[in-house]
Amino acid sequence: MRMMKRDKNLSLILLLCIILFAGFGAEALSYDHTVSIECLTHPHKPQYNGGIIQNPELNNGSQGWIQFGESAIQHRESLGNKYIVAHNRTQTYDSVSQKVFLQKNKHYALSAWIQVNEGNNVEVTAMVKTRKGIKFAGATIAKSNCWSMIKGGLTTDTSGIAKLYFESKNTDVEIWVDSVSLQPFTEEEWKSHQDYNIEKARKRKVSIQILDKEGKPLRNASVSLQQTRSRFPFGSAIDKSILNNPAYQKWFLQRFTVTTFTNEMKWYSTESVRGREDYSAADAMLGFARRNRIAVRGHNIFWDDPKFQPGWVPSLSPQELNIAVQKRLQSVVSRYRGQVIHWDVVNENMHFSFFESKLGQDFSAKVFSVAHGIDGGATLFLNEFNTIEDNRDNAANPARYIQKLRQIQNYPTFKSRGGVVGIGLEAHFPNFPPNLPYMRASIDQLVATRSPVWITEIDVSPQNNQVQSFEQVLREAHSHPGVQGIIMWTARSPQGCYRICLTDNNFNNLPAGGVVDKLLHEWGLRPFSANTDHNGFIHVSLFHGDYKLEINHPLINNNNNYSFTHHLQVNPIHHHHHNNGSHITTQIVKLSV
Repeated sequence: MRMMKRDKNLSLILLLCIILFAGFGAEALSYDHTVSIECLTHPHKPQYNGGIIQNPELNNGSQGWIQFGESAIQHRESLGNKYIVAHNRTQTYDSVSQKVFLQKNKHYALSAWIQVNEGNNVEVTAMVKTRKGIKFAGATIAKSNCWSMIKGGLTTDTSGIAKLYFESKNTDVEIWVDSVSLQPFTEEEWKSHQDYNIEKARKRKVSIQILDKEGKPLRNASVSLQQTRSRFPFGSAIDKSILNNPAYQKWFLQRFTVTTFTNEMKWYSTESVRGREDYSAADAMLGFARRNRIAVRGHNIFWDDPKFQPGWVPSLSPQELNIAVQKRLQSVVSRYRGQVIHWDVVNENMHFSFFESKLGQDFSAKVFSVAHGIDGGATLFLNEFNTIEDNRDNAANPARYIQKLRQIQNYPTFKSRGGVVGIGLEAHFPNFPPNLPYMRASIDQLVATRSPVWITEIDVSPQNNQVQSFEQVLREAHSHPGVQGIIMWTARSPQGCYRICLTDNNFNNLPAGGVVDKLLHEWGLRPFSANTDHNGFIHVSLFHGDYKLEINHPLINNNNNYSFTHHLQVNPIHHHHHNNGSHITTQIVKLSV
């Protein structure tokens, strides 16, 4: 507590009543985050009542639906459910389709339910053909005898008639379609969803009342609040050059609470020569992070890409490789046990399979099990690209990601130890405008697994509007209620940056760094000040975090000012602790001066 210009003969007791409560009014045309990641006997009703889709539940025969390509289409009913079928398919795109009118620069949320007549691992994608070309809108893994949900979307760059259709590379199967929805949102509506989610998931409404020693409200007290530390983990990757660069350190520490080392923990860095381990760089970087209360993600134990192995590893026999792998696993995880919050265990193991090809298909699950046994306090993560950012390949799309997640979660030794698998989304966005509806819908699907979801390496490829796209994807990620942390892949090294630089070599902000500072300001660093009302209250919505609270009030019969500081924590609401629906927590702090 700090007191200034205090009358020594005066003692005053202030009661600071901090009433924290949740609640935010819903706006028109809200976004539907719900999703099913299970294969169900009956499809759900279409979201948004189908949006602009005619006959979305197929209750009016095949009205509004036509063939696409050379397939035959047929309206069917089973178990009381009506749907449409594309059969006699010979081409990937032979399908069922509906014409829709799309408007330029609108965001479209898409959902549909899909079944196939045979097989249990059939990828089916939703596509939209516009006059400018074909756009991907979502994918699912379809099965026979149950319905799987596609959830995705697209942003349009042209107005006009388009065709929504469904395709599969497996031309032996029939594609069954039901409960289709395509809902447009304006840019303003899309932003309103982000604002709503931020109020609900990232902030807390706070009422502060200031009372004198007799319990009477002190009106017109000046109250200022400044966030000192955010509770939402937001950070940037770093390079070892930070260790000897005070400008780099100052720039980083003023902004971030979490980091990943770009290369220094990787196997090719710690054991570039067989049998000669060198952890000096990673040790020093961890020391820097620990001294400055920066959380660290352990990146990574193994990397499944054959191009990124220590030079001596690819020529090893399977037996030698197995010995080297066990040694590496024990070495790095034991050394940093308790010092990292996460481990990326087998990096990019949906795109690549270097270790599986030599040591068996259960390699990743075994490594997860052993790592959990060594460092049970860290969350063990899958980490992949092209899951939320792009559809150029289907190796790690949300449905494939969930398959891999379940494979590891259900591995007997891992399951018996009660291990949790985290979902790491690299989010390396490509060199064209981001598909925000697909990004949001993909995160919806992954959050539905109830595994922790982090954005681990977010950046954007060089393009005309690179900085604008970077801001868009950062806002989308931060506003999604299921995202638990964000790390940007924006480390500065003597050689520059990977794809987008926040600063120049002297750590002066470049445009992307200006965007990050603007967002940090919006996300809690912006100072707040107000005077108490006639009941001694101020009301404010604050981001979760730690705050310095300063109060000034002119004392009765005394012309001097009285000032003190108090430290306030604004924490997320744990809804399961409340049964009355009000979710109100009252914190009373008594200050004697």
